[in-house]
Amino acid sequence: MNERFRRPPVRRAVVLFPSGLTLANLFFGVFAIVTASRGNYSQAALWVVCGAIADAFDGRVARATGTGGRFGEELDSLVDAITFGLAPAMIVYFAVFSQDNWSWIWSFLFTACAVLRLARYNVAQAGVSKRYFQGLPSPAAGITLATYFWFSQSPLYAATVDAGWPWHQLIRVVMGVLSFLMISQVPYPVVPKLSLRSFEGIAGIVFLVGGFTMLFTRKFEWFFPMATAYIAFGLLRGLWLGLIERRSGKRSEHRQDEELLDLVDDEDDIDDADVEYERDPAPPPPRRPRAPVLPPMPCVSASS
Repeated sequence: MNERFRRPPVRRAVVLFPSGLTLANLFFGVFAIVTASRGNYSQAALWVVCGAIADAFDGRVARATGTGGRFGEELDSLVDAITFGLAPAMIVYFAVFSQDNWSWIWSFLFTACAVLRLARYNVAQAGVSKRYFQGLPSPAAGITLATYFWFSQSPLYAATVDAGWPWHQLIRVVMGVLSFLMISQVPYPVVPKLSLRSFEGIAGIVFLVGGFTMLFTRKFEWFFPMATAYIAFGLLRGLWLGLIERRSGKRSEHRQDEELLDLVDDEDDIDDADVEYERDPAPPPPRRPRAPVLPPMPCVSASS
């Protein structure tokens, strides 16, 4: 058999590798739903985190190998809707809402907002170089919701949250806030390139090292506070930028009003000058005296 058909070329393997990471993300999302249906909610949250790791690398690998395209972007969005929209919502449903008739609406609300967030991203920001996301990214929202179970079952919850507020009641507030932020206009920073030359790069390294440290040391209860810190940072930063933009907008409007008033004053001065000119016109120029008209000379006949 021809060598070409016995072994796929390296280029084809490189093209398929980013899509393989995306499908791994899908595998972890589906497995998280299955695990939650069996009552193992802590393990289900771990699979969502594993899906986030695969999601963080598929796009980077595609850009590094030059194999990114429209197909990969659409596939990534569809998978994110399952892993970070449906899977965390189903974890909460099996853990809290399965015994209630209508509480599953919260799971629907979270999933619907995640899907709307991804659809808006595909229309407005997909394939465009960007520094900020429009609204809370669905992976951040999914990780926050999934890791809430770890946080709520640890002593850290009792130490930081009012003990009179049970965790299964607070989950509704968490889902409502995350759902709203996903479809909001709040700008959230993208995951920066790992580098020691910028503050964003150093912050990315700190978050990456901190995440893997908590994962390997099994300090799972700290994932939720770290995700909450990212959410609070973006929200406070968006409010601060909104206030600055509003103040600058008021200043520009005030400056435009002043320029308009100056223009009106100039027009009034011109109108006043015209009125004065019409009221006191300039005297006419003096008339030149006419030259005297001489009488005609008498004609003298030749005979005289």
